Amino acid sequence: MRPSTRALAAAAMLTVLPSLVWADGDPLKIGVLTDMTGPYGDASGPGSVLAARMAIKDFGGSVLGRPVEVLAADHQNKPDIGTDIARQWFDRDNVRMITDLTNSSVALAVQAIARQRDRIDLVTSTATTALTNNDCSPSGVHWTYDAYALSAGTAGAMVAEGGKTWYFITADYAFGANLQATARQIVEQAGGKVLGASLAPLNTTDFAAQLVSAQASGADVVGLANAGADTANSVKQAFEFGLTKKQKLAAFLPFITDIKAIGIDHAQGLTLTTAFYWDRNDEARTWSKRFEAEQHAMPTMIHAGTYSAVLHYLKAVRKAGSVETSAVMKAMREIPVNDPIFHDGHIRSDGVMEHDMYLVRVKTPAESKGPWDLYTVLRTIPGDKAFQPLAESTCPLAKKTG
Repeated sequence: MRPSTRALAAAAMLTVLPSLVWADGDPLKIGVLTDMTGPYGDASGPGSVLAARMAIKDFGGSVLGRPVEVLAADHQNKPDIGTDIARQWFDRDNVRMITDLTNSSVALAVQAIARQRDRIDLVTSTATTALTNNDCSPSGVHWTYDAYALSAGTAGAMVAEGGKTWYFITADYAFGANLQATARQIVEQAGGKVLGASLAPLNTTDFAAQLVSAQASGADVVGLANAGADTANSVKQAFEFGLTKKQKLAAFLPFITDIKAIGIDHAQGLTLTTAFYWDRNDEARTWSKRFEAEQHAMPTMIHAGTYSAVLHYLKAVRKAGSVETSAVMKAMREIPVNDPIFHDGHIRSDGVMEHDMYLVRVKTPAESKGPWDLYTVLRTIPGDKAFQPLAESTCPLAKKTG
């Protein structure tokens, strides 16, 4: 689809109301701003919209006597399109909260708009730690994972297993740079060394040049600082290049849909960190099978995180007895995050929703008992170990209250 046509399609998804007055009977509106058809479409996209609607249904469909409505749009991984949609939603449609926000550049831009408009953003689908450091917001929460949490488990474990030297293949935008920098910090703290890195354009289908450089480096581990379709393509091509015969792969942000697309034959043995796995316990399985019945795929951690964020937001609105941002944010911080996705999570002063993460390894074909039986959980990483220590945060809010 041509960009102009896609932009029109995204705009057409918006529901337009003429007034910001929250009249009796007007719905509470939540916006899911996501990548519908791009490299992260399977990991977020329509599945995030479904997850938000599931949360609303499970909450009861209404709050403070008003129905809850979801608006959805495709930002096409372009910050200008994302901010245009966010402004329309806040200024014209009276949307009170935006969630998902796949793509770090989009998330940072929309968080700034939300802060200006005194509205809430709950980022469930991007990794940059800037959201809760220099660019933190009193009305923004980084919900599901971030670059620190993804790196702390995967990089630390692989260095401990003998992966002392590293080479990175990195997505060429804010997310990739942040993830590489954070992973490098973890690698070096664990006693490892980074030999080099190659940049790759977002949504490229050809990683040949980057893989040749990685092979030539002789590094023990090739770290993939990318996500979505980029991860799937780079892993497949690494296998075809024979890279995995002599070097290990570390994928920092593959989703379960990516592993399914890669195929267990090629992905087996891959170590990664995730915020959610559908088969971790009975509660997660029950929720995930409901999701699968409608989506025809098991949920990624983005889908799970979006469900959790929307459900918690609605609990906070009910507790606050208001949709005003300061009151809702206060309630969100007071209520522990407990749902089928996360247990005993809490929102820190810097905007990190701190919760347990999981170090997993992709199963071999012989170990797998079904099409989505893909991970062995190696260990649980407690929230206070998984996320950046609050004392290290550069968020002004953390300095004031932390």
